Amino acid sequence: MGNRGQRRLWECFWTAHLFLSLHIGEQVSAQIRYSIPEENKEGSVVGNIAKDLGLDVTALVDRGLRIVSGTQDSLFQVNQNNGVLYVEKEIDRETLCDGTEACVINLKIAVENPLEIHYIAIEITDINDHSPTFADKEITLEISEGTHPGARVQLQTAYDPDIGMNGVRLYKLSQNDHFGLEIRDRGDDKLPFLVLQKPLDRERKAQHTLILTASDGGSPPRSGKLNITISVLDINDNPPVFSQDVYSTTLHENVAAGTTVLKVSTTDLDEGTNGEVIYSFGSHVNSKLYDMFSLDSATGEILVKGQLDFEQNGVYKLDVQASDNGQPPMATDCRVIVKIQDVNDNQPEIEVTSLSNVVAEDSKPGTVISLISVTDEDSALNGKVQCTISENVPFELKPSVQDNMYSLVTKERLDRESQSHYDITITAVDFGQPPLSTFKTLSIDISDVNDNSPEFPPNPLELYLFENNAAGASIFSVSAFDKDVNENADIKYNILRGDGSKTDMSSFLNINPDNGHIHALKSFDYETLKKFTFHVLATDSGSPSLSANATINVYILDQNDNPPFILSPVSANGSAEGVEEIPRNVNAGHLVAKVRAYDADTGYNGWLLFSLHEVTDHTLFGLDRYTGQIRTMRAFTETDEAEHKLVILVKDNGNVSLSATATVIIKVVEPKEAFAASDLTSAVNNEEDNVTFYLIITLGSVSVLFVISIIVLIAMQCSKPTDYSSKYLQDTNYDGTLCHSIQYRSGDKRYMLVGPRMSIGSTIVPGSNGNTLVVPDRRSRASAEVRAGFIFNSNR
Repeated sequence: MGNRGQRRLWECFWTAHLFLSLHIGEQVSAQIRYSIPEENKEGSVVGNIAKDLGLDVTALVDRGLRIVSGTQDSLFQVNQNNGVLYVEKEIDRETLCDGTEACVINLKIAVENPLEIHYIAIEITDINDHSPTFADKEITLEISEGTHPGARVQLQTAYDPDIGMNGVRLYKLSQNDHFGLEIRDRGDDKLPFLVLQKPLDRERKAQHTLILTASDGGSPPRSGKLNITISVLDINDNPPVFSQDVYSTTLHENVAAGTTVLKVSTTDLDEGTNGEVIYSFGSHVNSKLYDMFSLDSATGEILVKGQLDFEQNGVYKLDVQASDNGQPPMATDCRVIVKIQDVNDNQPEIEVTSLSNVVAEDSKPGTVISLISVTDEDSALNGKVQCTISENVPFELKPSVQDNMYSLVTKERLDRESQSHYDITITAVDFGQPPLSTFKTLSIDISDVNDNSPEFPPNPLELYLFENNAAGASIFSVSAFDKDVNENADIKYNILRGDGSKTDMSSFLNINPDNGHIHALKSFDYETLKKFTFHVLATDSGSPSLSANATINVYILDQNDNPPFILSPVSANGSAEGVEEIPRNVNAGHLVAKVRAYDADTGYNGWLLFSLHEVTDHTLFGLDRYTGQIRTMRAFTETDEAEHKLVILVKDNGNVSLSATATVIIKVVEPKEAFAASDLTSAVNNEEDNVTFYLIITLGSVSVLFVISIIVLIAMQCSKPTDYSSKYLQDTNYDGTLCHSIQYRSGDKRYMLVGPRMSIGSTIVPGSNGNTLVVPDRRSRASAEVRAGFIFNSNR
């Protein structure tokens, strides 16, 4: 080892071959091959991978330059500051790759941001650091003096763990008069044979001492010596002869112990004990072979003794010696080559290097998730592996630049709202018969990104609100949902302010940004405002935030807050009083007067009924409760008084009815006195008759519409499921009286049935104190339908 430093001056070299190829998923993989001699000192530089790969040296630490895997990770390290790959500990090629022609260590180098995987192959070259050695330092051979010139005796082969030119290349025998050296090539091995060149004469010299020198081809060469002592024996002049110089056979691995490998045979022309042959393994056979095979000394049959494993050793070379029992015994040898045939007895192995088990749903197709490495210790087709993953997943395997290396990448766009977790099964199957397989499951979670706007179900919304609501009270609540999670689904509400027009009520509304509760800052009056629209904006807390708005149509519903107003009769001072004069001779049914009244409310709240509150004679005058007409019920008699006072009560049909009174003074005069006023009253009567006619037509139309609405509601009720009917229509407190009214909203062109019962599909709005009902918008239906809004009667 003294010249090791000089040898390293020319052996410490490296060659780099850089192959770049575009990798699926916008990742670049490269392969670099370095070559270094064995036994380099710790810290010796292998190469600058940052420079060879074209990486920015200043970003190596931030990008996490590191060795992620390899067959011998601890032998090398990489400096993140300068990208230099160096030897971590001294490498002995013979220990690392004993008997292997090419000794290569494969490393995987990873950098991040973006992710790059590079494959480094480091070839460990041999140096001449071992001398040839013999199994024994000295051997003794017995040769009969009758041995003919040309006879050969196989000598021990020297063993040198170095390879190539550094292995055994030359045998040399010391100078002598009787023996020469012959070298035979048997495959890759060189076998030395001692050849008798001149006949031996035991009486002249009974013992010969020789030195066999084995030299390698290194520079400078190394050598080893074997001392040979030859004892000359008496004649047994016919050695055994094998039927073949080299025997060869093939066995499957994992055959049972006791299986016959083959049987060697010999012939010996001698007779008696000189012709009896004993078989044995050669003295230079590796001791491990004694554990694998046994040899019957009498028959020459070789049997399997241990477990044969192709992955450990594919070829066994046995030297069998045949020796007779002559004195001296004569021996010969042969080579037995046992080739082991591989069987598919090893399952593939899957190694997964996961970069992360959480993937953002907005990851682009081709994003690398994990690195997959598959190995199979079998050979040929038994070691060829096919790798697949689960079906119906948005991921796929992409082969790498090295065999049996894959990248798990996204195949398509991900959507966490559709599926937030994947269990991916990776299956590796070899091509053996029968094939063997293995699998490994990866769990991948999909992380959320803000890709869904809030949604209002339904949109637009319709709100029915009683007038005279309490200012500052909650009138409605909106709620939007977001398919995202966490802060991406945290929704804030606000009202979009309008243009400030008369119909813009947004400035009189306030909304709780956290829960969507809407408060009215003023009380609404049906008689001045019947409908308005405002918009609510819902915004999530994602980055960037997404938003959506909902349109809310508010319909103000009437309450009975206006009493009837008497239009006639009206006195000069503005009170509801009037005086009517009629002749005494009028017949029954004569129109005396007509009370006219108006109610600003609508529906039942504005439907007025007339009744006699006070009357001097109930038999003389009658009042039409619908028209307010006062007519005589009989003819006047002489005994009837000349002046009568009638107090007319006008009241609406609200749940809590409001009323007003009118006083009519009827004076009975003689016909002559009434004649002057007859012309004036006749004109008034004609006008009143016309009004009566139109009023009858209006009442008839309202009745027809009421009947039609009832029929439509019954049809809608019958079309609903039974459970809805039972839920909303059964009322044990129903008293059998008609307690609904029809309201026709001319501005909205719809009819509303007002009463104590709610319609099927209607919804009471939270916070409305039972007075607000929202009816879903059905305007998208092709067929026209009558909309009815039910108003809960809290005063029932």
